[in-house]
Amino acid sequence: MTEKPLSSTTGKNTFRVDRQVVLPFRKSVEIAFQSIRVRFFRSLITTMSLVLAVSFLSFASVNTDAANGLLQSGDPAQRQALIRAGHDLAETDQTVGSSPKQRWIVMLSLVVCVVGIVNAQLMAVTERFREIGTMKCLGALDRFIVRLFLLEAFMQGAVGAAAGAVIGALFALGNGMFRFGTLAVTAISWSDVALSVLIAVGTGCLLSVGGALYPALLAARMQPVDAMRAEH
Repeated sequence: MTEKPLSSTTGKNTFRVDRQVVLPFRKSVEIAFQSIRVRFFRSLITTMSLVLAVSFLSFASVNTDAANGLLQSGDPAQRQALIRAGHDLAETDQTVGSSPKQRWIVMLSLVVCVVGIVNAQLMAVTERFREIGTMKCLGALDRFIVRLFLLEAFMQGAVGAAAGAVIGALFALGNGMFRFGTLAVTAISWSDVALSVLIAVGTGCLLSVGGALYPALLAARMQPVDAMRAEH
């Protein structure tokens, strides 16, 4: 722990607090990790919703990368196979893009995922009224409470997003091999696949942290007395 001097002003009087106890960031990470372990099954349910949304995003992106690889191979038969598979390609098109319908479905799944995360985090705040009140009575600052909730959300988001991105990419590659043969894997640009997976992971982490922001602020603004009096 570190100690910092703190000054405070009340009316015309100014007084100095000699020491303020500040927990290091590493300790905050440990507390957040222990909180996830205690509520493992609730955290798992929240993480699974993120896995599904991110896997769908990764599947759509890697599927587009596989289609672009086939198109770049220059084989007219593969172009016709892509058209038969539902890709809207003109004679001069050199790249394949996602359809508006596909983009809307991906966006809708991500929005539903965020709503689920917010709801789960609000329930977590309700369950932890006394815990939050105890920490604030012991001197925890508002930013410390916010940090704990955001760290928990980031940990869940990183794990869930990574798992979802890998699962979605594997399904997309398997789907490409099933529909177009091994060329769907051999002709694909692996750098594009890696970029799609990284974007999916980053999106999942942002969704998780963004969905936990409002519940974290709500928990931080809670008065200690009200939190300790809460009945469950």
